[in-house]
Amino acid sequence: MCDFSLQNTLSRPAKVGDKLTTRNFGTGTRGFAAQENPGMAVCLLPGTELAFSEEVAIGTFDLLWSKQAALRHTMAIFRQINKNARHMHHDALEFPDGKIVLLTSLQEGQEATVLQLPAQPMTAREVEEQKRVEYIG
Repeated sequence: MCDFSLQNTLSRPAKVGDKLTTRNFGTGTRGFAAQENPGMAVCLLPGTELAFSEEVAIGTFDLLWSKQAALRHTMAIFRQINKNARHMHHDALEFPDGKIVLLTSLQEGQEATVLQLPAQPMTAREVEEQKRVEYIG
């Protein structure tokens, strides 16, 4: 499953080589959409590595308007943060400098390719790290 606000959106798991586009799904969040089907959310496992076609851009907000800021990175690793906090966005990207940004903060229309899925977990800690946030009605 993807982040909570995408739970009722048509979705599928990511595969190596997938071409994805950041998209506003109209559910209160942005996520990754399959390029071949913009209405389908593509869900990533924590640890999935991505390469963006250009420097990643996020939205920033001033008092009167919003603007775009470049992060100067084209590579990222998908993470989930604040797993124990309900009613929050959890899907995030970690960049090479250690900065973590919520996926919903990315500008719409950015293209990324799935480079690598996470390795199969070998320890209980790795199992926990790769576990997605679960939502109980």
